[in-house]
Amino acid sequence: MDLVDSSLWGPVWGLLHAMDRDIAALYDDAGIEGVRTRFVRPMIQLSRHEPMTIQELAARIAVTHSAMSQTVAAMRAAGLVEDADNADGRTRRVRLSERGREVVPFLVAEWRATETTLRELEAELPYPLSTVVDDIRAALDRRPFRERLRANLARELG
Repeated sequence: MDLVDSSLWGPVWGLLHAMDRDIAALYDDAGIEGVRTRFVRPMIQLSRHEPMTIQELAARIAVTHSAMSQTVAAMRAAGLVEDADNADGRTRRVRLSERGREVVPFLVAEWRATETTLRELEAELPYPLSTVVDDIRAALDRRPFRERLRANLARELG
């Protein structure tokens, strides 16, 4: 088999996307429009610590500034966040809009329900996904993915 015709982790991505779609369906069922699953953690953080800068949100969620900037722009377009009073022109802070505050209780409940569901699911598995992730991280601490990838690319390129 040619490795170009394979995707070892494709089923993992497919599973995660299917679960993500199931979570998003809860928003549709509740009549909540415009909320994407990637908005939930930043919105919960804003509900607890607002106003926040994009960098502060990115640090709390453990994503890049660029990724959080795109997420905040999408949340702003959906009417879920707005600019806070920004006394310092160099630093822009955001806060939840009125609509954002209205949907946060549902999002917090959904987050807790999702975490409970994942814990129940892991309890059914002989080797929990969280353990797999820890084991992969340990292996990558021993030899980083980039190093492994570059070595394999060098072999492929001859």
